[in-house]
Amino acid sequence: MCDLVARTGRHQQRYEHGRRLVAGCIPFRYKDNNDETSDDGHKKLVEVLMINSQSGPGLLFPKGGWENDETVEEAAAREAIEEAGVRGDLVQLLGFYDFKSKTHQDEFCPEGMCRAAVFALRVKEELASWPEQSTRQRSWLTLSEAVERSRYPWVQEALTTGFSTWHENWSDGGGHVDPSSR
Repeated sequence: MCDLVARTGRHQQRYEHGRRLVAGCIPFRYKDNNDETSDDGHKKLVEVLMINSQSGPGLLFPKGGWENDETVEEAAAREAIEEAGVRGDLVQLLGFYDFKSKTHQDEFCPEGMCRAAVFALRVKEELASWPEQSTRQRSWLTLSEAVERSRYPWVQEALTTGFSTWHENWSDGGGHVDPSSR
């Protein structure tokens, strides 16, 4: 049984310009690349963690409402724990992505418009139990697999233009985060 409890309800939810504000992250890790054709036998393969959608086929990354009593970074880290059962370091804001939610329309946002702040999260710990484990399944995938299996176009965009572009620059620089880039 999990000691952690997922937040629920909309009473603390943030809104801005008619949009619900959401925070999420693309959890990632490195795995040894055993590809014999690779020029660099020690090269690491990046994998991203995706979770199943509760409203249909396809995969997502952890995301959810950004609440009034937390920073956007705290919200993204909380969603990673609640939905995917992972902890780690938020290393970069990848961007803001607008989308329409079919399941989260309310009096403050009747059109269901959302704006998600998405971060890269380098995973340090996978929890054996987490708040939403009874309804969420985790899948570690290559970037191309994750894009192919994404439920929504905005998730694909976050993976390709956000994460992929950032990761190429980050890994070329030795994996160090420039504090001025936050």
